[in-house]
Amino acid sequence: MNKRIFIFIIILMTVSLVGIIFVQGYWIKNTVESNEEQFSMGAKQILINVVQQLEKDEVDKYYFKFASIADSTIPVRAQLSEIFQLPDEGISTEYFTYSNRLFQEDYKIDSPFLAENQDSIEFKKLISRKVTAVMRREGMDGNTINALERYERINNLEDEQKYLWLDAIMEMASKIPIHERVDTLEIKKLIDEQMEKRNLKSDFDFGIYSNALSTKVKTASFELNSPSTYGVPVYSYNDEYSDYQLFINFKDKNKQILSSIALMGGLSVLFTLVIVLAFSSAIGQLIRQRQISQIKTDFINNMTHEFKTPIATINLALDSVKNPIISNNPEAVDRYMNMIREENKRMHAQVENVLRISKLEKNELNIDKEKFNLHDIIEDSISHINLIVEDRDGYIKTHLDAKRDSILANNSHFSNVIINILDNSVKYSASEPKITVTTENVNNYIVLIISDQGNGMAKQVQKKIFDKFYREHTGDVHNVKGHGLGLAYAKQIVDDHHGEISVKSEKGKGSSFIIKLPLIS
Repeated sequence: MNKRIFIFIIILMTVSLVGIIFVQGYWIKNTVESNEEQFSMGAKQILINVVQQLEKDEVDKYYFKFASIADSTIPVRAQLSEIFQLPDEGISTEYFTYSNRLFQEDYKIDSPFLAENQDSIEFKKLISRKVTAVMRREGMDGNTINALERYERINNLEDEQKYLWLDAIMEMASKIPIHERVDTLEIKKLIDEQMEKRNLKSDFDFGIYSNALSTKVKTASFELNSPSTYGVPVYSYNDEYSDYQLFINFKDKNKQILSSIALMGGLSVLFTLVIVLAFSSAIGQLIRQRQISQIKTDFINNMTHEFKTPIATINLALDSVKNPIISNNPEAVDRYMNMIREENKRMHAQVENVLRISKLEKNELNIDKEKFNLHDIIEDSISHINLIVEDRDGYIKTHLDAKRDSILANNSHFSNVIINILDNSVKYSASEPKITVTTENVNNYIVLIISDQGNGMAKQVQKKIFDKFYREHTGDVHNVKGHGLGLAYAKQIVDDHHGEISVKSEKGKGSSFIIKLPLIS
């Protein structure tokens, strides 16, 4: 795949995924905001209904007390001349009595609903400043109208008359402390009723405040500054200003808001995560496939180069043998035949490396292990590579300091591991190879360290050095032989021996391969 097309596809997929996530997030955000707005409206409506009920209950209480007083009190003096009686239009047998001296002159009242600082005289003066209606006439059927009937009929008064009545109640009630007008249990009961009507289940706290100051009417754990607090004025008759406000806050407001979208929101998040994971996996696979494609291309190029040289050498040797001058010279023929044999072995070794790594991955390679001394395997491996090192004026120094070196290993395969590492040290040394081989005991392990002073490698290369077919890119220059299988094979064999292999390297300062193997007694 063309690199530009590959990058374009990744960008397109990324933008699409980000768009999907954005749309999902926007939808969830709008839904949460809508639910929060509905919750707030519902909470305020609950408070409004509770406040209306409280105000109605107070009006009922006051009116029935007035009616009771008027019904049960016997006038001290008959002063009916001072009472003005006006017939109500359309109902000839009913009268509304208006007087600014009715209670003051005719009744002695000690009412239990007055504040402690209000005696009966203060009450009478208070009433005398207001226009109060008291119905004391018989109904159309000749029966006396009782207090409840009079209360119901007062609701049919003209608005102006009704406002005067409520204003009188409000002024009297304002003299009484709020905790004597209403209690916490009454408010809680009303709130519970309203919440049950709305099928709302939530723990709540509430409180009444006067000009931002707390009153005694509140639950123990109420906090005014909570973000879940809602409030409305209370006892504001006729929409007049009130010093009191009823506040409520819901402990699990967020839970209530999110519960309605929990299922859809959860599924949305789940599917989005699945898409993200699938996208990440797809991108990873695309990148991996591209890397594999590049590795395969490099491997084919390397293998072609590795086979091209020995094939060319063999062809040249065969052509030389056909030459009559060479064919008549037994020594020359023998030299060329040895050359053909060595190049053939070289190609065979390349093929064996590929087959060996393939069998290792499929667990088809039988590795029989026996007890060996690691030092013997090391010395034997060095002997195979020593001639090449000396030919380049290099050296291999050994410091086999381990006191115990008995391991359970396959001699042939482990020798190949050491040879591959030594061969790498030779290949990647620009000048004469300088290699040091050391061993030491660490607890119940023997540690083998093969160090060189070659080219070294970057940290990024070190992470991939044991990957199959991996070779550090050096452009189109093929100045180092190999096909990226030697170290991958080495790791497979070490892992099969229950050991560990790692590398420490610095660019331009050489590399150290460290192999750690368990000892046996």
